[in-house]
Amino acid sequence: MQTKLARIAEIAKEKPNEQFTSLYHFLNEELLMQCHRELDGNKATGVDRVTKAAYEENLEENIRTLVDRLKKKSYRPQPVRRTYIPKDEKSVRPLGIPAYEDKIVQLGLNKILQAIYEQDFLDFSYGFRPSRSCHDAMKALNRIIEYGKTSYVVDADIRSFFTNVDHEWLMKFLRLRIADPNILRLINASLKRE
Repeated sequence: MQTKLARIAEIAKEKPNEQFTSLYHFLNEELLMQCHRELDGNKATGVDRVTKAAYEENLEENIRTLVDRLKKKSYRPQPVRRTYIPKDEKSVRPLGIPAYEDKIVQLGLNKILQAIYEQDFLDFSYGFRPSRSCHDAMKALNRIIEYGKTSYVVDADIRSFFTNVDHEWLMKFLRLRIADPNILRLINASLKRE
């Protein structure tokens, strides 16, 4: 599976305007099994209260059934469980916790999208990227300030960005590189369940 995703990444890098028309078949037993193995079993459960350990009790059948539902397009993400975590002494931040099976599908989608979009990101982009952290961003910023010509630094934070991102525009953006209607439908269904 990794070599297939690596090939997608290679095409995405070589052809920045390429639209990928056939990606849905990558959401197969091999990829979803890998996603299950990578998920942290100590995370909070979604509305179904299914843990990684419970899902694992009948793992092969669960994954096979999940892939079958994906193929038949009968898979529907469950609503997320909304909880609130402290942001500071005065406020809380909403947190959506997906069902375990939805986490598997989301990680699979993430791997497919990452293969394409990682090629498009600039080297100085750090947010939510593999093998990069806010500490890496701070080190790079420190080097620029220390050794470069810096007149000013702007610190901006878009309040509740992920809560308020326009899903219609997000889908339009995705259509620039993805023309597989099944992947787009699945992403759209995942966005609408909150």
